[in-house]
Amino acid sequence: MTTTLIVLAHPERRSFNGAWADATDRALRGQGDSVLWSDLNAMGFDPVEAPSHYDRPGDPAPFDVLKAQEAAAKANALPADVTAEIDKIRRADRIVFHFPLWWFAPPAMLKGWSERVLANGALHDADERFDAGRCRGKTALFCVTTGSKAAESGHDGKEGDVSMLLWPLAYTLRYLGFDVLEPRVVHGVHGYHKGAAKQALEQRLHAVLEDHPKTIADFDRLPRIAFNRDTEFDADGRLRPEAHSHSLFIRHRP
Repeated sequence: MTTTLIVLAHPERRSFNGAWADATDRALRGQGDSVLWSDLNAMGFDPVEAPSHYDRPGDPAPFDVLKAQEAAAKANALPADVTAEIDKIRRADRIVFHFPLWWFAPPAMLKGWSERVLANGALHDADERFDAGRCRGKTALFCVTTGSKAAESGHDGKEGDVSMLLWPLAYTLRYLGFDVLEPRVVHGVHGYHKGAAKQALEQRLHAVLEDHPKTIADFDRLPRIAFNRDTEFDADGRLRPEAHSHSLFIRHRP
């Protein structure tokens, strides 16, 4: 049986993001999968990494996030909320993330979840990352909404290329060893539509939810984001001249 973790990052459970996450849940259960949930805002998850999360009595050294996480992981003393999320990730074969893009990035809640939960020593270390990542064999999908129109979100769009805005989060998961699918993005989702425009949006969103079971059924056949393999970088960590560049984030010098 396949186990999928749904991670929802939206403060309004009745939002389209919430309805889309529910559609993922129904589709997964309909095909017999096991489903785990992390509705981060509803959980009251604390997205801010801080010394207060760790037992450091009398420690005069400045707080070092990586060292604190590593020491806590080795001592089985990571914060309880982090441990619970790590357990879900370890149990899951897939993660489906549902979130909006705000200010050209995923919500702060999701960024903070990444900073705290993807803990050094627990889900990665200096030797087990990228091609050797501890999450090899797991797959992630982003189901994303934007307020901007599709044309504005393209490679030449005024709002910026949505694939590049999502790349840092995708590469975060790649760092852990995940395969990351090409995102599913629904544009023009905001509350300022009126009249016919509002009705058209509602019809469009309804169609997305109706079609979503097909996406879930085809999950293992969906296209993946291409990343460079470890062997395509030299000893200094630079892309080798003969290696193909898959993103403007990692490219050859002009």
